[in-house]
Order: sequence, then structure tokens, then C-alpha cells
Amino acid sequence: MTIFFTADTHFGDPHILRHQRARFDTIEAHDETLIARWNAVVGPGDDVWHLGDFAAHASRDHCAAVFARLNGTKRLVRGNHDSNRVLDLPWAEPPVDSARLSIPDAEGREHRLFLSHYAHRAWPGLWRETRHLYGHSHGWLADTTRSCDVGVDACDDRPVTLDTVLARQAAATLVPEELAARGLR
Repeated sequence: MTIFFTADTHFGDPHILRHQRARFDTIEAHDETLIARWNAVVGPGDDVWHLGDFAAHASRDHCAAVFARLNGTKRLVRGNHDSNRVLDLPWAEPPVDSARLSIPDAEGREHRLFLSHYAHRAWPGLWRETRHLYGHSHGWLADTTRSCDVGVDACDDRPVTLDTVLARQAAATLVPEELAARGLR
């Protein structure tokens, strides 16, 4: 079993095409591409943490149909667009506003994570090497050595693993201390 992270899929949301995803001609093409890319990396026995904005402006039936087509056991950290039509889907556990968990990387080393829909300047465990994964910013915020946008706009329209997050954070040019020195934290 592999654990994946994603956010901001915005299934059924035609408004997303005018902003972040103008590369899609229709919301149907958008949804089909995201479903295909999800299922290309996530297997039926994998876990997926969705960090908010699963769908917006979509009917309950559309949300349920998309949800049923996506591989994996799905958990939701609620986003600003996740209304009852999303919250009532058969998530593995009730949706939460944030989550803290520890998971191993590919080499078995444990990593503490703080999951939220929103990017934080500070989060629980920041100074104890806890990593922060978030969505909402649609790839507009630069990764730091401890904070990473896992939304589809920042991750080639697909869920990512912890090892992908760790590689992106290792390549980040800003560490929290540098952000503070620049007045950005």
C-alpha cells in the first residue's frame, strides 16, 4: 500500500477552466484527464489524502460518480469548496479540517506531517521537522524545505507520494530561516 496526497481537483467546476486550467476545452475533458491521471498512479489498495476542494459547482450525482471511479481508499481534509455534496461522499473516515500523521518514506524513515487545505506560515511541529502539505494555492506559492503544495496544479494533475514531496522540498531554495530573514514568515 502506498499513501498519496492531492488537492484542488475541482471536479465538475467550470470556473476552474477560466483560471488555472485553461488548457482544458471542457469540464468533461478536465474531469476525465484528472481521473485517468489519478488512476494511473493510485491502485485499489492505496490510500489517498485529498487536501480539499474535491469538487465545486457539481451535482451530488456527479460528485458520487467521479468518487466511485477513483482508485484507492480516500480521506478528505476539507477545503473551502467542499460543501455537503462532497462531505457526504463515502470517505474512509469523516472529513476533517486538518490532520497530523506520521508515515514512512521509501527507506522506512518516519516523517511527521501536518495536512491542511490552506498554506500556513507556521504549523504544529514546524520546529520539530514536521512537514506541511497543503492545497488551495494552485501552485502559486513556492515550496520550502518543510512546506509543499500537493494540489494538482503543482503536481502534473495527479496525486503524489511522500517521496515526491521530499524530493521537491529538498530542491526548494528557501528554508524557514531564510523566509524569516526576508520578512516572509
